[in-house]
Amino acid sequence: MGFQVQKPLPTAAEILAQFPLDAATRTDVTQHQQEIKDILSGQDDRKLLIIGPCSAWPDEAVLDYAKRLKPLADKVSDTIKVVMRVYIQKPRTTIGWLGPINQPDPFAPSDLEEGIKYCRAMMVEVAKLGLPIADEALFTHNDSYFVDLISWIAIGARSTEDQEHRIFASMIDQPVGMKNTTSGDIKKGVNSIVAAQYEHVFSFHGNQIKTDGNPYAHLILRGGNGVPNCDHASLKEAVGHLQAAQVKNPAIIVDISHDNSLCRVDNVKKPECQPDILTQVTNDMDSDPEINKYVKGFMVESFLSEGKQNLKNAKNVADLKPGQSITDGCLSWEDTEKMILDLASKLAN
Repeated sequence: MGFQVQKPLPTAAEILAQFPLDAATRTDVTQHQQEIKDILSGQDDRKLLIIGPCSAWPDEAVLDYAKRLKPLADKVSDTIKVVMRVYIQKPRTTIGWLGPINQPDPFAPSDLEEGIKYCRAMMVEVAKLGLPIADEALFTHNDSYFVDLISWIAIGARSTEDQEHRIFASMIDQPVGMKNTTSGDIKKGVNSIVAAQYEHVFSFHGNQIKTDGNPYAHLILRGGNGVPNCDHASLKEAVGHLQAAQVKNPAIIVDISHDNSLCRVDNVKKPECQPDILTQVTNDMDSDPEINKYVKGFMVESFLSEGKQNLKNAKNVADLKPGQSITDGCLSWEDTEKMILDLASKLAN
């Protein structure tokens, strides 16, 4: 066989017992899920803002960010439902650090047991603050360790055509965003929504199960192949595909990072351009009622410090700047705060 068993992992029941959620926080998580569903279905006219670090590491900086975000989220709650990105699993185009669930210390060997404990403890603290948590479902078999904490889930651009991820999306209670592919193909993203909203029979944790389908599966536009798809024409194309597929609760989240964060001046992907991209999208929403009806929110990559740092330039954790991304570049906290307040003001008018 082409693998070696290194060690058994603790069960989900053991991890949940070690890092439990109190009853009040469990109620909060359920309430957050319902509010997000209401926004996606049009029963709540607020907009979603899914925002936070590209990767949730290190835990001290993530919790610092969460403590800053919570009062700001409360301040704008009349117009915006803020959901914090706590992404613990990272897809890679080729190879690279897979996130704190695999390596809680990026300079040490992978240790899934320690990573699971590290991530669970961090996410519990974020949830206790009253913030809804967003995560990407990269390794679906890890779901039992964290699913009780999460209010919104994404299926990434590299996973959106994978049948297992589509079926997983069809069985969970959380609203789930399906990204367009890395090529930027919007229709393939909509195909994923159709699959996620459908019933499936498959093998899961040793059982044959039948999924219910997820009526709150929706589209995330993130650009692709170095080309954005958050412009007016792309938004209209996405609306057309959703209408043609007759999906339930048709909704679009515009990811203004990734290939949608191309600076309009020099066509280079820059995290600091995200507020300008957001302004462009909201202007299109103001000018086109159909786009405004379908666009239910936005996604932003943001951390304490602007930009990113390269793991290859450091020898250990002490060499890294806390609160600056070690994966994709992020917007600074100062610019994040201004962007959120500006968005709330615009939506209120």
